[in-house]
Amino acid sequence: MFDTRTSMHADAPTQYTVEFEREDDGRWIADVTALPGVMAYGATKEEALLKCKALALRVIADRLEQHESTVTTLDQLFVAA
Repeated sequence: MFDTRTSMHADAPTQYTVEFEREDDGRWIADVTALPGVMAYGATKEEALLKCKALALRVIADRLEQHESTVTTLDQLFVAA
């Protein structure tokens, strides 16, 4: 059984903060600064958040596959700023 509460790295965050910014054209940007390259645009704040979460999960999954995991919990990864 896989315990999602354990971590391979003691200094890994238990949640990732998603920061938002609105562009001049009205689009929203969601960014997880703790995961370089994880940034997504959306027509709404909610759409940007969903796309950003999906991308972050892909990055985390890739790190897990490469044995570079920084995941401490899979239950509460994101918190909106």
